[in-house]
Amino acid sequence: MSKPFVHLHVHTEYSLLDGAIRTKDLARKVSGWENKAVAMTDHGVMYGAVEFYENCKAEGVRPILGCETYVSPDGINSRTKKRSNHLLLLAENNTGWHNLIKLISIANTQGMYYKPRIDHTLLATYHEGIIASSACLAGEIPQFILSDNIEAAEHCATHYRDVMGDGNFFLEVMPNSLPEQKKVNAEILKISKRTGIPI
Repeated sequence: MSKPFVHLHVHTEYSLLDGAIRTKDLARKVSGWENKAVAMTDHGVMYGAVEFYENCKAEGVRPILGCETYVSPDGINSRTKKRSNHLLLLAENNTGWHNLIKLISIANTQGMYYKPRIDHTLLATYHEGIIASSACLAGEIPQFILSDNIEAAEHCATHYRDVMGDGNFFLEVMPNSLPEQKKVNAEILKISKRTGIPI
């Protein structure tokens, strides 16, 4: 018997210019596939969380609430760099949900600079009950890999593992046809073997 598959990195209509599926359609589609759960991880916001939750419950699907956050490399008070890296966060429990709300609220008020940003200090403060993964090609770890700085990528991975706690940080792979993604996936598998951080 095969293990059930759950989509944990999903952008809906609330990820402007990046996602298109409506939460009701997402819940219905996942239910039709006989999946037991699905995550909503829109970019920097959680506007659709209540709607998503209610639509999933109506379809008999377990909603997993999350967000693909923007992490400022220089702290949320920095106004010198426009660039920020992605990090996927999922609420594991009620404490995690409240911490995720806190992080996204701070990101959209104090951390807003082109995008709603958090930083490593905030994540260390509000990490309890949250599961994180390294995200897409715009994540810190993939960016280090793409710039051929494997040592920094591994250091970053172990940093997140230490901040989030054992079993609460995962390295993310994506099966797509982008050559950059193939390079990142191959290196992430090696980092996972060296560090024991799960995929």
